[in-house]
This record gives sequence, structure tokens and C-alpha cells, in this order.
Amino acid sequence: MAAKRDALRLVRPHLAAMPGYKPMDSIDVVAGDLGVPEDRIVKLDGNENPYGPSPKVTEALGGFGFYHLYPDPEQRRVREAVAEYVEVDASQIVMGNGSDELLSIAAMLFLSPGDAMANAPPTFGVYTFLSHVSDARIVQVERNEDFGLDLPALERALDDGAKLLFIASPNNPTGNCLPREQLERLLAHDAMIVVDEAYAEFTGESFVDMVTEHDNLIVARTFSKWAGLAGLRAGYAVFPPALAEIVWNVKVPFNLTVAAEQAILASLEDRDWLHKNVALIAAERERLFSRLKDLPWLRPYPSQANFILCEVRGPAAKGVRDRLAEQGIMVRYFDSPGLRNCIRISVGKAEHSDRVIEALKGIGAGVGK
Repeated sequence: MAAKRDALRLVRPHLAAMPGYKPMDSIDVVAGDLGVPEDRIVKLDGNENPYGPSPKVTEALGGFGFYHLYPDPEQRRVREAVAEYVEVDASQIVMGNGSDELLSIAAMLFLSPGDAMANAPPTFGVYTFLSHVSDARIVQVERNEDFGLDLPALERALDDGAKLLFIASPNNPTGNCLPREQLERLLAHDAMIVVDEAYAEFTGESFVDMVTEHDNLIVARTFSKWAGLAGLRAGYAVFPPALAEIVWNVKVPFNLTVAAEQAILASLEDRDWLHKNVALIAAERERLFSRLKDLPWLRPYPSQANFILCEVRGPAAKGVRDRLAEQGIMVRYFDSPGLRNCIRISVGKAEHSDRVIEALKGIGAGVGK
């Protein structure tokens, strides 16, 4: 009988000790935990698109007859369609299992154990997660009070040897955008800059056009938010041509499913329908912002994405999150350096906003009494 081995001792030590990234639960899990039907859940914690995908996606997935075959390893049709959408050459496009995979590939390309990665919190927690996975050092450069970048401090971090910087624009969870002139300054340094444009369609601004001019810029994007394909994991990134060649050699093959490919192609064929929904979400964002401003114990921050961050004044943000959850309304809460006692509310349909506002009014009725 073979002796038992301690497999944990074979794990890379930094991975055995690292904290995991905690994403939001799926709607079926939430409904089961609360004992509430799924159609009664108002899920405003994951920045998903309440309108869902284009009807052409459902048609394309139902009519596709080759799920038993591997996808095109070179992703030709879908890359050409995406390249036409963002107006770059298809050779610069790499598709991924959500944009998270492209962010992971960027970390793999540039971070060796002990390397430094600059980070600008509060921002998307996956960036810190990827640094931990790579066993890199994190140089934290806190944002200013208005959540803008502390540009001089970030530039010092890059000059001191940080090899990689992820910047979300619009930033998650604060909703503000990166000014183009600030990106130009960051690109002047000897470091790789990855701009995460997961919410770009909601602001109508992009830095994709700058990739051809700068060999140290990568722009990652996704179909999760604007096109309603979060569950299909459909992302892409625009790389400088020389880097794109390397990525094809190091990424796993078949990293985009045939279902995601069909959904992307159908979405891009129906982009006008999808962009109308983006406009509806943007309009609802402004209406929700106005109503949140009327609640004296909340301070909503202006947003260019499909969510609104609110500082909670008085009660604990976690308590507010929990009381909303009891009513079947899911939001995200934050309580970390640079983001004390906040909740983030995804923008849904008008009826979702109305429900969350009424619930917040009920919670607020006891504030200060």
C-alpha cells in the first residue's frame, strides 16, 4: 500500500497562502439562500445588463449545429468582426474567456516573481489578485479624494521599476474615466499599461486608437456589460502587433467556446439594438443618481459606467447591504482604505431603481433617530 503524501507541500508557497478573489453569487444561489423565487430577485451587485443579449444571440445559439466540434483555433471570423467594430487590424485582436482572461495573460506576460506591479485603488480587485498569483510586489498608489489618479505618485512608481499597471476606465467601482492626457503621460514611462475598458460602451470613449501608436499599451474589452453576454464569457483585447504574436504562442488553445463565438457574431450584427439598450441604461443611471441624491444619508458619486457608488453616512454599509438582501435586492458593499462604508448599485431597469429607492427610504427612516 502506497504511503500517503502531503500534496500541499508541493504547492507553490505563495499560492497556498494567498487570499482568493470573491465574486458575486449567481442568481440561483442568491434565490436559494434567501428562499425567494428568482424572478423576485433584483440583482444589482454584478453590473450585469438587465436587458440581456440580443434576440439574435438566442436564435444563433439554438440554430448552431457544431457544438461537438472544436472552435477555430485562430478565431478568424470573430476576430475580423471585432476588428471591424473597434476599427483596428484583426492581427491585433486576441479573444478570451471574458476580459479577465486577457488581463491574466497580460500579468503572465510581464510579471515574474518579485517584479513590481503598480495599482491605483480603489479599483477592480482582480488586478491585485493577478499580482498575487504572479508572486509580484504590489505598489499601491491610492487615488485622490475625487477618485482621480495621483498621477505624480504613479509616475514615480513606474520610474522606480513597476513593470505593469492596470487602469480601468470607467473605473470600477467609482465610475470615473481616465483623461486621455493622463494616459499619454503614463505611456511615456518604461512600463506596460493595460487599460480595462469593460464599461467603455456606456461612456462612448475608448483608447483603442492609441494602441497602434504605443507599443506599451494593451486595451481589454468585453461583451459582458453592453451586450449582455456575462454568462457566456466573451472578451477580447487589442494588443500591439509584436505582443499579439507572443500571446498566440503562450495562451491556451480553444480559449473561446463556439457558443461565445456565435453570440459575439450575432451581437455585432445587432449592435444597433444593443446600443439602444446601452442608452436606456445610461438614461436610467442619471435618473437613479438624481433619486439617490434626494436621500440625505447617501452620497452618490457621478458615474460614466452602469453602476453608481454611494457613500453611506450613518449606518454601516454592510448592514444596508444585508437589509436590502432581506428584501431580495442585491447590492455590493465596500469598506476598505480609500473606500470606507460604501455601497455600489448596478443600474437596472426603471422598476428595479424604484424598488431599491423605496427600500432605501425604509432603511433611511431610522437613520439619525
